[in-house]
Amino acid sequence: MKIMFMGTPDFAVSSLRALCEAGFDVASAVTQADSPKGRGYRLAPPPVKEYALSHGIPVYQPATLRGPEFSRLLTGLAPDLIAVAAYGKILPHSVIGFPAFGCVNVHGSLLPEYRGAAPMQRAIIDGRSETGVTTMMMDDGLDTGDVLLSRSVPIGPDDDFGTVHDRLAEAGGELLVQTIEEMMKGTLVRRPQSGFGVAPTYAKKIEKSDCLLDFSSGASPLHDLIRGLSPSPLAFTRLPGGRQLKVIRSAVGADSVPAVPGTVTSVADGAVEVACGPEGTGRILLLGVLPEGRGRMSAADFIRGRGVAAGDVLGGRPE
Repeated sequence: MKIMFMGTPDFAVSSLRALCEAGFDVASAVTQADSPKGRGYRLAPPPVKEYALSHGIPVYQPATLRGPEFSRLLTGLAPDLIAVAAYGKILPHSVIGFPAFGCVNVHGSLLPEYRGAAPMQRAIIDGRSETGVTTMMMDDGLDTGDVLLSRSVPIGPDDDFGTVHDRLAEAGGELLVQTIEEMMKGTLVRRPQSGFGVAPTYAKKIEKSDCLLDFSSGASPLHDLIRGLSPSPLAFTRLPGGRQLKVIRSAVGADSVPAVPGTVTSVADGAVEVACGPEGTGRILLLGVLPEGRGRMSAADFIRGRGVAAGDVLGGRPE
């Protein structure tokens, strides 16, 4: 079976690596264009391109999947199967319908829940204790195709997007290999998502407005938001004077006497304690921060640098 792989970020590399290590014939890799990175904004290749080239796999970076140019490329490469993981663009019908064995997608949730662009982040933000990874047959809808295989993955109370991402990426690669092996044996069963008895939910793309900390929320929702957006793009608030303060790591503190939500009530024990909740009785502990114009640091270092003091009120609006 000749496989074309389509993917772009680190999440996709795990699936590509798993296919190569399992001995499948990955004849080509399609990924998005090189993009500017770092302070110098130099063009850098996507992770899938780096991995593919290092393993002798021809790489293609089409500007569009629609039109005659990519159609000719598909015809020339003639893949039997297209495996997709976090490619970053919607595949048109002409691509989905081309290979004899269809297009198999690796998705970072237990479908039909959390269809869409940010399934891992949204599951953590929602306070879920479990998520998973699914392989599905692609169709013309947004993550609506028949489920092939799925695997549950736990979310610990202090897991963040980084740890869950890595765990799901590894599980996704293993599941993709298993899916194709069962497909070749003829033992794979397709299950429509409508038969799972679970209402579909959508995990929309993370916008800057999603990252603003609203201290009128309770400590647990704030903690879930912070870890769901860490290590990137990071939740944020604003210091007195308007400078942005991003939050890397947090913990739920003990309830205490009411205070105006957003008020820094303590800077002791290496944590910035902030009043939260509708009545201001909750406490969220900021343990790791990224101040505007500076590097990542512990809250203890931020406190020692007099970046914040008890009595300050944090808040603000997204730009």
